[in-house]
Amino acid sequence: MNIKSTKDKAMKVGELAKQTGISIRTLHYYDEIGLLSPSERTESDYRLYSQADIIRLQQIISLRQLGFSLMEIKACLQQPDFSLQHTIQLHIARLREQIELSQKLLHRLEALAANSQTSLDIDTLIQTIEVMTMFEKYYTPEQLEALKQRQELLGEELIHQVENEWEGLIAQARLEMEKGTDPASETVQNIAKRWQELIAEFTGGNPGIEQSLNNMYQQEGVETASRGMGDAALWEYMGRALA
Repeated sequence: MNIKSTKDKAMKVGELAKQTGISIRTLHYYDEIGLLSPSERTESDYRLYSQADIIRLQQIISLRQLGFSLMEIKACLQQPDFSLQHTIQLHIARLREQIELSQKLLHRLEALAANSQTSLDIDTLIQTIEVMTMFEKYYTPEQLEALKQRQELLGEELIHQVENEWEGLIAQARLEMEKGTDPASETVQNIAKRWQELIAEFTGGNPGIEQSLNNMYQQEGVETASRGMGDAALWEYMGRALA
């Protein structure tokens, strides 16, 4: 695939961040883990992102939106036959699937709004249905059944305890992030360990359910998927800790 651009010059990290909307911190992190490193330098030894680097960045972002972990993306991009065209086709297929699902959800909600004759607040009802259908978008019927069985096994009391613990854990993580604590520190690593344990309790150790969970967070956004408990900055911080 031939890439044409109105710019032939390479870009500094700040310029690339400004034009793509990706934070400088994220770009630095990609560099740290060897996922995307600036391949050119100026005479003053400033590091610059080349056209090839920007193509690689597009692949990374597409694969992230498809639900791949950073380590999985790194493995994909190390394959010589894994091209930009391949990445774009994967992304197109996923977007078409999401558009179809979104259209089904739209028709369902429009019918509900048109036929509702009760005094129930329709906005509240729609929000509830959106949460339910969000799960339907990302989990297979078999996964939903497994989650239901796990919920019944754990019981409502334990589930409420875990939900409360999640809120407390997220608050702890946010506090450490705002303090500027290194994600590799013992304090944050202890939070990350419990974070992983709670995810495992939800998924029951099922890798397929965990992948669907990751997909939901990638596509819906952290604030929507976590129902307002988290945001992108916090998830990025904890992603570094978990890595």
